[in-house]
Amino acid sequence: MRLALRDLQKCIHCGLCLQACPTFVETGEEAESPRGRIYLMRAVVDGKRNWAEVAPHLDACMGCLGCQTACPSGVPYGQLIEAARAELERHARTPLQRWLRQMAIRSFTTPGRLRRMLRAARLLRLKRVPRWFARLLGAPESAVQLPPSDLSDPSDLSDLPTRIEPAGGKVRGRVGLLLGCVMRVLFPQVHRATVEVLTRCGLEVLIPRQQGCCGALWLHNGYPRHAQALARRLFKAFADVDYIVVNAAGCGSTMKEYPLLFEGTPMQEMARHFSRRVRDVNELLMELELPPLTKPVPMRLTYHDACHLMHAQGIREQPRQLLRQIPGVELIEMDGAEMCCGSAGIYNLLQPKLASAALRRKVEAILATGAEAVVSANPGCTLWIAQGLEQAGYPLPIYHPVELMARACTPTLSDKSDLSDMSESSYHDALRA
Repeated sequence: MRLALRDLQKCIHCGLCLQACPTFVETGEEAESPRGRIYLMRAVVDGKRNWAEVAPHLDACMGCLGCQTACPSGVPYGQLIEAARAELERHARTPLQRWLRQMAIRSFTTPGRLRRMLRAARLLRLKRVPRWFARLLGAPESAVQLPPSDLSDPSDLSDLPTRIEPAGGKVRGRVGLLLGCVMRVLFPQVHRATVEVLTRCGLEVLIPRQQGCCGALWLHNGYPRHAQALARRLFKAFADVDYIVVNAAGCGSTMKEYPLLFEGTPMQEMARHFSRRVRDVNELLMELELPPLTKPVPMRLTYHDACHLMHAQGIREQPRQLLRQIPGVELIEMDGAEMCCGSAGIYNLLQPKLASAALRRKVEAILATGAEAVVSANPGCTLWIAQGLEQAGYPLPIYHPVELMARACTPTLSDKSDLSDMSESSYHDALRA
């Protein structure tokens, strides 16, 4: 991916993006707005600035793409900020800074390493990312609490069934499930619920052992070559399925953008074929005949739009429509549901002040609804919002939409916590029950 002058020139500086940008809303500074950042990128391209000078303002961008939704001129801001960050890594970081940033990304994108890191934190009784580590990465302090680490080791997939037949026996299609990184470690129940609902829809679900990371964190932080290497692995893992199902918004948006990642390379057509088959689970379920949702889930819910689901993939109504079909659910819209919560990958680690400000706005909007629980379709959002609600004294539960659907259509399995607890044969038996 490269910084194209023609894309920079599409910005007409109208200002319609300003109120959609969480950093501009917080600071009121032009340099912290989308059009201000585009102006700075253009200044570097024209030789008036250098990357080191503009780095603080580009680093402060959450990459939420709210501006892209608001833009009337079709400015591909997501491509521009990703290309600019790749330039920052090459020209505005020291070798030590690059190594530390890569280490942080690798810690989150390698399930076994993430597990070991969380277990070490538990042994050391750490409740948040150490301040010294945040400062090494260039952040003045840390605002990120560490999630619980008392989970089974996810690095060995041998205990997971690699093929799960549809519940009724009749196969309507074959899909592959992306396990991801953080989702695999901290939210195995979401994968279990996804399998439950998909098999109830008549789909055969494959879970390839050799899949790995999608490359989203690498790409969003300026390392497209790392993302390409990981994408090529996914091309092989999911070669024989009709669709690749993703239940993490950030992963899905990156996988749909693989043709841009491989633009001008011999693998561009393969990337295009792969991306055409990628579906967010909410998106796919709205295309299918849903299983009967017979068990009421009496709950007042509010829904948070994950940025890379709404702004990057254009998926806004599908999760809401699914939730409204669950008996007993009352969906209450919050103000600013589409505004970024501040998690943004590892943004909350690198930019704690701005991330915390966005989180406060999100928590206030959630509490104003009077909802009993929150629904979110991205693991980073879920962790960050949970931290904000806990700090505010209102630790509301947070669910993925597919968890509530599984609870409504298959209550027997919904009480289980992890796919790896079940053998393949017992899983089939339970699904057919």
